[in-house]
Amino acid sequence: MFFVDVILPIPLNQTFTYAINKDEAAFLKPGMRVAVPFGKTKIYTAIVYQVHDQAPSGYETKSIDHILDRVPIITNVQLKHWKWMASYYMCSVGEVVRAALPSAFLLESETIVKLVANKTIDQETLTDDEFLVYEALLQQSSIHINGIRSILDRKNVVSVIQKMIDKEIVEIEETIYEKYTPKLKRYIKLAPEHAAESELKALLESLSRAPKQREILMTYFTLKSQSPKPIEATELQKNSNASASVLKSLVDKGIFEEYFVQKDRVEYSGQSTQGIKTLNEGQEEAYKQIKTSFETQNVVLLHGVTSSGKTEIYAKLIEEAMASGKQVLYMLPEIALTTQLIARLQRYFGETVAVYHSKYSVNERVEVWKAVLDQRSKAQVIVGARSSLFLPFKNLGLVVVDEEHEPSFKQYDPAPRYNGRDSAIVLASLHQCKLIMGSATPSLESYHNAKTGKYGLVELKKRYGNVLMPAIELVDIREKSKKKLMTGHFSDRLLEEMREVLKEGQQVILFQNRRGYSPVVECTTCGVAPQCPNCDVSLTYHQYKNQLRCHYCGYHIAMMLNCMACGSQTLDTKGFGTEQIETELKELFPKNKIARMDQDTTKGKHAYLKLIDALENQEIDILVGTQMLAKGLDFRNIGLVGVMNADNLLHFPDFRAHERSFQLLQQVSGRAGRTEKRGKVLIQTFNPYHQILKQVSVNDYEEMSKEQLQERYQFKYPPFFRIIKIEFKDKNLTRVQNASFWFAKALQSKFGENILGPEQPSVGRVRNKFIFNIMMKVPPTQALEATKKYISNVERSFYTIKEFVSVRVNLDVDSY
Repeated sequence: MFFVDVILPIPLNQTFTYAINKDEAAFLKPGMRVAVPFGKTKIYTAIVYQVHDQAPSGYETKSIDHILDRVPIITNVQLKHWKWMASYYMCSVGEVVRAALPSAFLLESETIVKLVANKTIDQETLTDDEFLVYEALLQQSSIHINGIRSILDRKNVVSVIQKMIDKEIVEIEETIYEKYTPKLKRYIKLAPEHAAESELKALLESLSRAPKQREILMTYFTLKSQSPKPIEATELQKNSNASASVLKSLVDKGIFEEYFVQKDRVEYSGQSTQGIKTLNEGQEEAYKQIKTSFETQNVVLLHGVTSSGKTEIYAKLIEEAMASGKQVLYMLPEIALTTQLIARLQRYFGETVAVYHSKYSVNERVEVWKAVLDQRSKAQVIVGARSSLFLPFKNLGLVVVDEEHEPSFKQYDPAPRYNGRDSAIVLASLHQCKLIMGSATPSLESYHNAKTGKYGLVELKKRYGNVLMPAIELVDIREKSKKKLMTGHFSDRLLEEMREVLKEGQQVILFQNRRGYSPVVECTTCGVAPQCPNCDVSLTYHQYKNQLRCHYCGYHIAMMLNCMACGSQTLDTKGFGTEQIETELKELFPKNKIARMDQDTTKGKHAYLKLIDALENQEIDILVGTQMLAKGLDFRNIGLVGVMNADNLLHFPDFRAHERSFQLLQQVSGRAGRTEKRGKVLIQTFNPYHQILKQVSVNDYEEMSKEQLQERYQFKYPPFFRIIKIEFKDKNLTRVQNASFWFAKALQSKFGENILGPEQPSVGRVRNKFIFNIMMKVPPTQALEATKKYISNVERSFYTIKEFVSVRVNLDVDSY
């Protein structure tokens, strides 16, 4: 007897054992997918973990349903990496599998109803509903449960089906559907019997009364004479201005034949048009230092100021790795960045560049997965967001983590709550390859690791072409308001500079880290502001839809005319977002083209690309945006960057607020003056004497990091102490409060003062669930593994208490 241990994509911390026969045991390998029954009716796609002959004790094994792959789709290195992620980030391997695999690989179980074969039915014994189902099943062999719902025009059909099962009229079949569908392109060719010249003449005469069909035929000959390539059906239709039905008529008549070819959805049509730029003196020096560091270190941090040409250094390293036949992973924090970088890398490396991120469809992601697995040349360089580190690399030679400081590398929900940068470091070590991470404003953790010798450190202090860093000026808007020098949210100084820059034909970027028109709508009579019914937040006013929206759960209502509490028509907006800035700009600069880049305007698949292209082609004069603008984008004609209000960044209840503010303001500033002329940055603030703003204005990263690291050391925060956040959620406030206090007490008995909380976060209720957090500080002298084990034991005991069964506990290791 043989057995297989499988990983199911569910949050349970164990593998499950199923029985297999001798042939299956010989065929199955770790990393293959099998369909297995689980529970009474469910069927899951499981990943083979190991094949063995040890029967499990305590339960009788079920057999697997069927094998879904001929070869493993997951490599051994991936399984090792996923096991590490599950162990380090305190979740199950099943949750990592669910996050890692494109959903097309995780086949779903769908309930199908069909008639019992060879059974005579007395129709008079059937109720009206049963008769309708029976009659429908006579017409088609099987029906999905949703189909039965529409036939009976009612939601609850389970009882009807159950009675028919009891009467042995129908039976249930759990079927697995393969969700991935290859993309087929339809091509047209002339039927062989019409190929001879004499036949063609007769054919054209026979179509004299069908001018549209004749037109398609003539277009076909024209296209064929221009190029020997196969002719696509859509191309033929487009060139002859004909409809699909006209083309179909020609196929039906046997004049044309159609055939289909499977095509990849993600492909690059151009060619690599240029070599990598020659590195300047500073870049060449940095490149040599990186190569030297790689001799002794596996991870190197490249600290280069904005616009210093870090991408060209990465390109040179990529070229080297590719020359030795290796695969390369280039990770970026934001999809907005990938659109600009892909074009640059494709100019250097042509069709060897593939892209992998969440804006791509499931089918596109499956294709990239398979291309990486088969080590195809068109997926030698993978550019992607954090999920790209899950791909099945077999021959990884280099990992690049660009903008490594970005919070977007951290996954917050659902599990695994991993950090893309840290997980990439482990992935590189499993593949025994080198990793380079770069940033103009490195995270304090990485910078501390580099300074203490854990990573190599290479610095690039001059901009490419020796362009000067932008001149940064702080504008005191408290003073400007007193002197009545504000026009809306714009100071006279900012407007003056904007007019000057636009006059010179340059572009302006304005940064405001809030989307929508106004974060609060308030009644000036009674002071009531509309709140979200599901979350503890005010509704944000979005003018373009005339709606009040919650940015946490998506709840929205039409903008009201009267106050909900007192009925007065005295509603006023407080605060401002990108939409309000855009509206004000249209009044102040009616002749200029203004655009907005935030979550509302970049929802479509190619929305980022269109905005970035428009800005690069100088079709936009002023771009207003949220922090998306600060993500390392390279614009050549930005003369001025304006920060509308720096204060809401600084006064945030988080130990990273000052570090994040510095990074964000420095990165936004870095978008200005990236070519010959020195750029300008104006930061509007109520507190121009704030330490962080002073450090930003003189580009003093060293001073900021020194100061912040001192504070972190003093107050026991990363990088000196690790942090584990334990989050509790439940619909009942008292229950979640009691649960979090019980958990905190259990931890305090062991770890004492290193347990902070439980406390409610600033938004204490989201989607009708109350939230309490415990923060645990883990000193460097304390064993992390033993600490996690203790937390897991406390969690197990916690769930044995009946009152707490419904409370959801989320563990977030290295919570940022």
